[in-house]
Amino acid sequence: MTGGTVAAGGLAVAGYQSAFADTAADAEASASASATSTSTSSSCMTLMTSVTEGPYYLDGALVRKDITEGKSGVPLTLRLTVVDATDGCTPVSGAAVEIWHCDAWGYYSGYTTANPGGSAPAESEDGSTADDNTYLRGYQVANANGVVKFETIFPGWYTPRTCHIHLKVHTGGQKEDGTYEGGKVNYTGQLFFPDDIAEEIFTLEPYSKHSGSYTTLDSDMVYDGGGTSSGLLTLKAVHKADPSKGYKGSITLGVDPDAENTGAGGGGGGGTPPSGAPGDAPTGTPPSDAPSASASS
Repeated sequence: MTGGTVAAGGLAVAGYQSAFADTAADAEASASASATSTSTSSSCMTLMTSVTEGPYYLDGALVRKDITEGKSGVPLTLRLTVVDATDGCTPVSGAAVEIWHCDAWGYYSGYTTANPGGSAPAESEDGSTADDNTYLRGYQVANANGVVKFETIFPGWYTPRTCHIHLKVHTGGQKEDGTYEGGKVNYTGQLFFPDDIAEEIFTLEPYSKHSGSYTTLDSDMVYDGGGTSSGLLTLKAVHKADPSKGYKGSITLGVDPDAENTGAGGGGGGGTPPSGAPGDAPTGTPPSDAPSASASS
C-alpha cells in the first residue's frame, strides 16, 4: 500500500465541485462529496506516493490559514481534503496538514541566501515585512470533512525543480504554543502545477525578475507523470482574463493514518534532491534564531 498511488476517479470530481464555498452550503456540499467518495471507494484502494521532504524543511511552523506574511505574488487559495485510503476514503478529521514553499523568486524562509539558480534579485530586495524564519510555512487542522484551507501565493521556482509545494499530513498530535506538536507524519508529498499556468504566471511581476531555465513537469526529478494521483493540483482562475487575480487549487490526499512516512530518508518516488544548486544541502544557512532543520535527504 505504501508505494501505490490514489486514482482520482469520482472522488476528486466530487471534492472539486464543492471547493471554495465558505457559506453554509459548504458543509452540505462537503458531506455530499464524502458520501460520493464512500460509494466509489474502488477509486481509492491505494495510497498517494510519498516523496522526499527536500532540503528546506523546518520544524515549528505556525498553525494559521494565511501564510503569506506580506510576500508578493499571485494569490493562491488551497483547499486540501484528507481521506483514509484504507477505509473507503472516509474523511480524516483532525489531521494536521503542513505546507511550505518558496517565494516568487525561489527563496525559502530559513534559507534566504540559498541560490535559486538563474538570475534573481537577493531575497532581501523584495520589500516585504515577512519574517525570514517563517514566511510561506504553516499548518491547518482538518475539519469534520477532512478539509483544510490555506491562503498563500503561487510559488516561484528554483533550479532544477519545477514549481511545487511541499506538504506533510500529521495525525495524533495537538496544537500547542501556536504550532502543532506530537503525533506522527503519515504522508510526505509535493503538489504540482500545470506547465501552461505556471509559465504564464512567471511572466508577471514579481516572478519575471527571476530569469533562467524553468523545469517543466516532464523534466522534473520528483513528479512522476501520474496527474492528480501524483499531486497535480486542479486549478481554477479567479478571473479567466486576468491571471494576476489569482487561482484556487484543490486536491484530495489519500493517506494511511496508521502509517509513518517523514520523507527525511528519501522514501517513495522521486529519490533525493539533485547535487546541483540548491543541492542536497542548501548553500545558505538558517538564521541563528530559526527553527532547527530536520535531516534532509
